[in-house]
Amino acid sequence: MINFQLNDDQLAVRETALKFALNEMRPVASHYDQAAEFPKSIINKAWDLGLINTCLPAAYGGVGFNHMDGTIITECLAYGCLGMNTSIMSNDLALLPIVIAGSHEQKEKFLRPFTEKFQIASFCLTEPAYGSDAAGIKTSLKDMGDHFLLNGNKMWITNAGYAELFVVYCTFDSKLKHKGLCAVIVESDRDGIEIGKPEKKMGHRCSDTRAMTFKNVKVPKENLLGKLGDGWKIAMKTLDHSRPLIGSSAVGGAQAALDHSLRYAKERLQFEVPLCNHQAIQMMVADMAMKVEASRLLVQKAAWLLDNGQKNTQHASMAKAMASDTCMEVATNAVQIFGGYGYSVDYPVEKIMRDAKLIQIYEGTSQIQRIVIARECFS
Repeated sequence: MINFQLNDDQLAVRETALKFALNEMRPVASHYDQAAEFPKSIINKAWDLGLINTCLPAAYGGVGFNHMDGTIITECLAYGCLGMNTSIMSNDLALLPIVIAGSHEQKEKFLRPFTEKFQIASFCLTEPAYGSDAAGIKTSLKDMGDHFLLNGNKMWITNAGYAELFVVYCTFDSKLKHKGLCAVIVESDRDGIEIGKPEKKMGHRCSDTRAMTFKNVKVPKENLLGKLGDGWKIAMKTLDHSRPLIGSSAVGGAQAALDHSLRYAKERLQFEVPLCNHQAIQMMVADMAMKVEASRLLVQKAAWLLDNGQKNTQHASMAKAMASDTCMEVATNAVQIFGGYGYSVDYPVEKIMRDAKLIQIYEGTSQIQRIVIARECFS
């Protein structure tokens, strides 16, 4: 039976997350954006409330949220600030490979500490020359007998400057392409890790984004997730889990842009009547509302499939592509509805528009999502 009603626990967690977004995130979002300052204290408060690390199983100290719960929380936090939410959500992305592929010992060692005190982790896949072509990555993992040596460069790593743990994708033989990929857990205090300067970005300015270099970093054998060659499978399963979260982030940003537009259109007078009385604005708002709701439902189905033990690869890509494209379109239309004021940093929609663009790019571009969707259609 299909049921679109959230249960009591989900309603309660949504209320908590939305209250946090409106009271803690939104009032300071512009400051952190303009200052390009990492909102560590805000993220710490989210951890205090159990709104971060939503993927962690109860068996290892987590709250035990399911995937639907995670999308509900993420949408609310993104409603407060897309940039802050990226830094919060990136912990899930980084820890998911351990949840999916880690041994019991690895989960106890590396997951449980994240439930006992506030910590940050980073997911290290992209390289300077390899973004969408993840199978071509060159960061190498060499077997030295009693340990591995890790060498290579990573790019666009979220939270890199503050992370205490990295999950790094690498290859034991680059000629094997995806069949040679591996995933290893690397603690931040290991010798040979170099963190670049914060990148200056169009949006998500408060999110810490950096390049990384690994130079002869010693990695214990027990830090390998799965076995040599499992990296591609682990990465793809991780993205199936994380893309609904990205989609819900986009829905939250789009809903915020829509709500700002509705309030402004009721208050702003043009030709002696409110903007909302003009049919041109009504048509824009109707399209915005339809696409936001459709995106939300698609995100929820992608999460529902996971919660019911079903493959969600196609729906995860559909949710990520549609929701991120919707967020960009709705944010752009919000700026249009605000007119000249929409272009000003004194009003909230220009930031949402800048932030929205990145959602179409990270964790697989909208074009990559369509390739995945088409492949699944023909399979």
